[in-house]
Order: sequence, then C-alpha cells, then structure tokens
Amino acid sequence: MVTLIDRTDAPAAKKVRHPEKVHRADTERLEKPSWIRVRAPVSKGFQETNSIVRENKLVTVCEEAGCPNIGECWDKKHATFMVMGEICTRACAFCNVSTGVPTSLDLDEPRRVADAVRQMGLKHVVITSVDRDDLDDGGAQHFVEVIDAIRQASPDTTVEILTPDFLRKPGAIEKVARAKPDVFNHNLETVPSNYLTVRPGARYFHSIRLLQLVKEVDPTIFTKSGIMVGLGEERNEVLQVMDDLRAGGVDFLTIGQYLQPTRKHHPEKKFVTPDEFKAYESVAYAKGFLMVSSSPLTRSSHHAGDDFAKLKAARLASQGF
Repeated sequence: MVTLIDRTDAPAAKKVRHPEKVHRADTERLEKPSWIRVRAPVSKGFQETNSIVRENKLVTVCEEAGCPNIGECWDKKHATFMVMGEICTRACAFCNVSTGVPTSLDLDEPRRVADAVRQMGLKHVVITSVDRDDLDDGGAQHFVEVIDAIRQASPDTTVEILTPDFLRKPGAIEKVARAKPDVFNHNLETVPSNYLTVRPGARYFHSIRLLQLVKEVDPTIFTKSGIMVGLGEERNEVLQVMDDLRAGGVDFLTIGQYLQPTRKHHPEKKFVTPDEFKAYESVAYAKGFLMVSSSPLTRSSHHAGDDFAKLKAARLASQGF
C-alpha cells in the first residue's frame, strides 16, 4: 500500500505527499478480487531497468502512480518517463503523484531521457508529465525538446506522449502536435458526471477538444485516450464517452480498473469483472476505434510498443492495404 508520506534518507525529514488529502476521513476499501493481484517485482530485468532510471536521475510514472504492472514492464525494459519533475499542480482525487509547488524545469532532462532510451534500446517510448499550470505554456516546449532529443539519440524509436490538458495555455496543444509524436495520448480518466469529485481541475469538453485539435494539426498522428472504471460511473456514461471520443477522431481507447492508492483517495465503488471489460471492448470496436485495450490491469502505457504495431496495422487494414 502506498503511504501519504515521502521518506528521505534523513529519518526526521518528512514531507506530505498529498497535503490536500491529509485531513480527509479514511474511506472503506473493497477487498481485491483474484484477477487484480500481481506479483512483486524481483526479476533481473526489473533491477536492470531500475539501475538505468537511477543512473540518469529520471522519474517514472510507473513508480509515482504506483502502477501494478511495473514488475512486468520493467522486466521487459519498458518504462514510462515522467518529465518536468514529480510534483503536480493539480490535486486529482484518484492520483498518487505528489501535489504541491513544482521546482523549476531541468533543462538537461531531455538529454538524460534520450540517453536512457538509447541505453535501454527502446523501439517505442512513452513520455508523460505532471500538470504544470505554473508554466506559461504548461510545459509544451519541454515536451517538444524531449521528443527532439529522443529522435536525435535514437532515430528508430517511435515516441508516444501522454500529456496533461494544457488548460488555459493558448497554442500549447498545437506546439506539441507540430513536433509530430507518433502517438498523442491524453486521458479523459472518467465520465463527465465524476469530474467535479474525481478530476476537479479539468474540463471534460476541453479534453475532447484537445484530442480533436491534434488531428486538425496533423491527421497522421495516432490519438489515444483512456478512462478508469469502478469510480461510480454508469455503463451508459461509458458508452457516451466512447461516442464523444470517436466524434473527436480518436483512434485508440484504453479502459482499466481504478485502484485506490490510499484510504485518503477517492474510494473504489466497484471492481468491474473481466467479462464486463470484454463487453466494453466489443462495443468500442463496433463504434470504430482502431485499437482497444480493456481489462482490469490495462493502463495507458501498458504494452504500448506492441499496441503501436497493432495500431499501424489496423490503420492500413482500414485503408484497404
């Protein structure tokens, strides 16, 4: 279980990871079903990936968000790098990333990320970030510089980005899209009726418009979005999200189970069964998505490299090649 306190090497030094959640009452937690459980990460491949991340002083969302797939992904030398620091300016009720005042941008970070990509021999890399509402462009230029650095260091690596919403940052979305990432991902996270309690700093239709705008800048970029289920949503609301995403031209949809990081976070309302996830997948394909990943342990960047290959094949098939 992830705690609300970050601990440093000095025993007396403690900082609050989620200051906005500390005084909330603990919520009841549902017992996890058998299909949610994963093994602890102990493999040689995991340790090698861990060493590369540490040597390059990088942050990964795999660790910061407490992803249940970290053992599997790091064993295969897959990692999602989180740029622009590890402190977010938002306070989403579902998220385990630290909240607070961020530090200044590390101008050497793009090079270090690119070096790690080259060392790991990645064919496909995922880059995400915290929300940086404190920056004039929300960090758009930093995304561009990371993409450019990776392409210089490892030209054959395809680049997928998972961005914040750049809310109230005019021109930021277009700037990142013009850097031509192979996949532009922005997650809706949940259905509109949950936004005030689950994702209060965001706006649902702004996020839909973001994904639509990427296609307007460059129709060849694959767009992707994901939601969590088990947050109290109704089935018909999930189907409406699918329709909204398809109206925005989104190619790839991910649906995964919400897992409550601590008792201070938004409670799990339900554990959706594997059969229900399969039904969502069938409906999503029928609505026209080129690629769908829907399972209890699905996460935005899980199997991202393999899924990108399938996504390209699906586009070619849809065009009759």
